[in-house]
Parts: sequence; C-alpha cells; structure tokens
Amino acid sequence: MIVIGLILLLIGLLVGIGLLTTVGGILIVVGAILWILGATGRAVGGRKHYF
Repeated sequence: MIVIGLILLLIGLLVGIGLLTTVGGILIVVGAILWILGATGRAVGGRKHYF
C-alpha cells in the first residue's frame, strides 16, 4: 500500500494532477499506520499480518 501510494504521489506531482497526489498521500499514511500497528503485534481488523 505504501509503494502504490508513493507511485501515485510521484505521478501526480510530475503530471500535475492533484487528485493523484491526494490519493497517493492518503495511501502512504494509511499504509504506514497499518505497518506500525502490525509491527507492534497489535491485531488490526482481526488480522495480525497483511500479506
């Protein structure tokens, strides 16, 4: 999720499409939150791992 967000963010910045930049930023933040919660061993949504 973080990688897809980063790709969308870069494409949005290079092309100048604000929607892609916004969606990319949101995906990066959500992916980072899930990654941190998963790394601490806390189950999110009934799952300990997302892979």
